[in-house]
Amino acid sequence: MERRQKIIGGLDIAAGAGIEIGALAWPYVRKADGDITYVDHVDTTTLRRKYAKDKAVPANLIVEVDAVWGASTLRQAIGNERRYDYVIASHVIEHVPDLVGWLCELTEMLKDGGEIRLAVPDRRYTFDHLRNDSRIADVLAAYAVKARVPQPQAIFDFLSNYAAVDVCAAWQGNYGDTAPVIDVPVCSNWLNLVRGTLQTGAYVDVHCWVFTPRSFAVLMGQLTRSGLLLCQCSRFFDTEAGAYEFFVGLQPTHDRPAALASWQVMADNAAQI
Repeated sequence: MERRQKIIGGLDIAAGAGIEIGALAWPYVRKADGDITYVDHVDTTTLRRKYAKDKAVPANLIVEVDAVWGASTLRQAIGNERRYDYVIASHVIEHVPDLVGWLCELTEMLKDGGEIRLAVPDRRYTFDHLRNDSRIADVLAAYAVKARVPQPQAIFDFLSNYAAVDVCAAWQGNYGDTAPVIDVPVCSNWLNLVRGTLQTGAYVDVHCWVFTPRSFAVLMGQLTRSGLLLCQCSRFFDTEAGAYEFFVGLQPTHDRPAALASWQVMADNAAQI
């Protein structure tokens, strides 16, 4: 199945209303396709300025952002009381400062039967491969302080374990590069960066969370059991050989046992490589 179908398959794009987060220059749903609202952490002008010299992102093709979601809630950012049929977010969840708060704000926007569709990097085949899977303790810590920007621990973990990797080589067990050397100048730079964010509340774009398909399912099950999140796994496509991402759907439910069972099924079906 092609990538596009894994994330939007089964959604009634033409008749429904949706939100797409972090579309940049590659939206899954275009304005001509259906009723779609584009959301990002900054406005269009700022995004185009940020990616102006990035050859991997055609800055002139970045979509016009309809709502900026950062310090405010998603409902406040969009500015209406509408409910939506779906939310799409490709390679976004790993960046959000407060995982629980983010997912709760998404579920609040959905109609009954609505779904969240995610494309999620599998840390084993990315520059996060040296990092440990995100733990519920860290997720709860970010939720407790209602984090709206990445927390110091997440920034340090990202910077100190960043290790470039070739995806195909990683599938063969060859990771090559190691994490950066943490000497005095490097550590000083990182400390200054974090101290600056604490003083100004500036957003530092890092991966706050890292997952494998199984660790994601286990974490969702823990959050479901805790009562902080009540969503079931509505679809799952495991990381394919040679790829670096998996796809998962979340659907709000009132049936906690069914939700727990769905995450257990995902965990059981995720390949342990």
